[in-house]
Amino acid sequence: MTDRLTIPVLPLRDVVLFPGVTAPIGAGRPMTLKAIEAALATEEKLVFALAQRENVEQVATEGLYRVGTIARIGQVQRGMSGMQLLLHGEERGMALQVVEEGGHLVAIVRKMEDLPARDVHDPAFEALHKELRTRAAELGQKSGLPEEVVQQVLNGIDEPGRFADLVAGYLDLSTPERQEMLETLGVDERLRRVLVHVQRQIAVLDAQEDIKSQVQEELGERQREVYLREQLKTIRRELGEEDDGTELDELAERLAGLELPPAARKEVDRELGRLRRIGRESMESQVIRTFLEHVAELPWNTTDQEHIDVLEAQRILDEDHYALGDVKDRVVEFLAVRALRALRADTEAKHQAERVEPTATEDTAAPTDEDEGSPPAATNTDEARKQSPILLFVGPPGVGKTSVAKSIARAMGRKYVRVSLGGARDEADIRGHRRTYVGAMPGRIIQGLKQAGTRNPVFLLDEVDKLGVSFQGDPASALLEVLDPAQNESFTDHYLGIPFDLSEVMFVATANLIQGIPAPLLDRMEIVEFSGYIEAEKVAIAERYLVPRQVRQTGLTGEEITFTGPALLELVQRYTRESGVRQLEREIGRVARKVARRIAAAEITAAKVTPKMVRDLLGRPKLHPEEKAKWDEVGTATGMYYTPQGGDIMFVEASPMRGKGELVLTGQLGDVMKESARAAWTYARAHAAALHIPEDRFDLDLHIHVPAGAIPKDGPSAGITMATALVSALSGREVRHDIAMTGEVTLRGRVLPIGGVKEKLLGAIRAGITQVIIPKLNEPDLDDLPKEARKRLTVHPVEELGEVLALALKDVRYSEGRLLFGDEKPGDVVPLHSTYRH
Repeated sequence: MTDRLTIPVLPLRDVVLFPGVTAPIGAGRPMTLKAIEAALATEEKLVFALAQRENVEQVATEGLYRVGTIARIGQVQRGMSGMQLLLHGEERGMALQVVEEGGHLVAIVRKMEDLPARDVHDPAFEALHKELRTRAAELGQKSGLPEEVVQQVLNGIDEPGRFADLVAGYLDLSTPERQEMLETLGVDERLRRVLVHVQRQIAVLDAQEDIKSQVQEELGERQREVYLREQLKTIRRELGEEDDGTELDELAERLAGLELPPAARKEVDRELGRLRRIGRESMESQVIRTFLEHVAELPWNTTDQEHIDVLEAQRILDEDHYALGDVKDRVVEFLAVRALRALRADTEAKHQAERVEPTATEDTAAPTDEDEGSPPAATNTDEARKQSPILLFVGPPGVGKTSVAKSIARAMGRKYVRVSLGGARDEADIRGHRRTYVGAMPGRIIQGLKQAGTRNPVFLLDEVDKLGVSFQGDPASALLEVLDPAQNESFTDHYLGIPFDLSEVMFVATANLIQGIPAPLLDRMEIVEFSGYIEAEKVAIAERYLVPRQVRQTGLTGEEITFTGPALLELVQRYTRESGVRQLEREIGRVARKVARRIAAAEITAAKVTPKMVRDLLGRPKLHPEEKAKWDEVGTATGMYYTPQGGDIMFVEASPMRGKGELVLTGQLGDVMKESARAAWTYARAHAAALHIPEDRFDLDLHIHVPAGAIPKDGPSAGITMATALVSALSGREVRHDIAMTGEVTLRGRVLPIGGVKEKLLGAIRAGITQVIIPKLNEPDLDDLPKEARKRLTVHPVEELGEVLALALKDVRYSEGRLLFGDEKPGDVVPLHSTYRH
């Protein structure tokens, strides 16, 4: 080797390679791999191993130490993630210059020679060398290495400097400490520093051994204590003494005071006996104790006295909720039936007791088998309560499903428990885990009863439509037993392993969509539908409930902030789009917080919130509600649609163009809407003469588009809207802009019923529509419409598409199954149907 070398640089993270030491190195960084490949391409296979100052991925020249080790690459093993190689340190070197070439670092290295001791035969130097050898051997033995291996390694090197490098290479030191040793050129100074670190590590190992011995002694003392306690228990048993002050006896006393079913009592006594026998030191004792504590905390005998006053219940529901008339009527009916059945059962029980009243004389006849088999009088009342239906509240978010359940509990004088089932994917969520599992616990039903502290609470199962299914079981199937009055008298949680009576629990469930609930589970519940609020109802709810609550939460008073009716309407129409009022309450809270900030900053003393102030505080409106068209157009009809967030109007546009008589559909339409459009196209072609459509118009392509193309749309209720737009485009007749429609159409022109009528009509009113067309069979749904809304609409129930076209197209009449344009008479045109019904 020459004194100066130009060789590739191998950056090392958290590693310092010493001369004379062979170390395995893993390489995976692209720059490092290129440096290794460059070295392997040379005959000497040399690299300059430099330690990084910090453990970083990207290597920079200023991030490397200058002193390193010239090393030779030995064995190389290539893999998918990089290379594994053996590096053997040759001698120290200093990087005079480091540059990047060919995608890797290259250094000009000057070799560095050791500074020998002044006198190698000096007694102090020899003593230092021998002491290091002795301590290094001692450290190797304390580290668990075989003595012969340690001696073989240490005796293989005689030179003091090389020996110091060898020992330093195996010491547990930080990178800066290793680098400091590498940069120490004086042999005697290097020996001294290595010896200090060796002695320090020996002291650490000695301290660890002492700690280990102390721990073992302490464990021995504990085992001795356990043995003595067991002997003490045996002595007390022999003397007939009892330890009344133990927690176990207190737990046993609590369990004895419970009126448990025979099966439960047998299991509890068995587990209690096992706990006494195995003692508290056993690993299983904690599992048994936790089980018994769960049993003791359950409300086996505790019930709330039920008081149902129908008038009081109606008052509570009216006080807690605005609108929801149908829902409140159904709840009051439910409570009234429950109260009457319980009253009739109590009366019947009293009459039975009066007819069969035993006398306290010796001549009293013995009871017959028939008397013994008859149930006690109280059972009739219990059965009357147990047979009540399970209510399922279905509706969009934020319409008051959960709060109505709370009001039911308040009206009945019962405790209220809510369990959210959204996202539950494991049967154990309902039934619990078996006690054999570590960390096992009861299911949510038993935990809810434990939380309520009574066996007859109002138990809300929230979001039952969002139950999941996984390989761990189906929680919806587990709910079948819970909600079945014929089975839940003996509901068995996997953790308890003993039956618990759920028949007195009043279960109420909530869901957003019925479609997400399995049919067997849905069959066990009675559906109560919650519809969305209209704008006037939202404003009234905000005035009565939301504004006072948000004013209190922001620390304001009613004198400091007031909301005007138009301001609340602005929030409803242009800042929220929902069936409920949750987002509305959040927006009211935003306004209140901004006002509170201005008051706290002494900018204002009070605020009256107006629509203009709402826009100033919240910025530009988030929503731009659809409004009715401003004029009549050819090929554009107004439809209505319904989503869980409420109803609204939509436009269907149709336009003919040169082509081959094909139908083009755009607007992200679903399969059902596409089928409705094709049905309307076929109807128009089949009745072209009756619809006053020239035959040559069908040689053109017809493009039907539903705006808001980024939003998927589907459903059959746009059938008559598509047909109207299509006939208008082909016949050239304008469609009235003030009329909206909804209904499914058939190939024969029949108009079939659809759903969501109330929400659709409310959306039409919001858009400024004054007349609507609905299927004749949906006419009873108008009873659900609020009176104020009903007054603002003219509703046209229809049975046939001809009636729709006569109402929607300008200057068109419908008579005797014929569409009459202008001054035409029925005899002048062909009927829409070949068999017209007079």
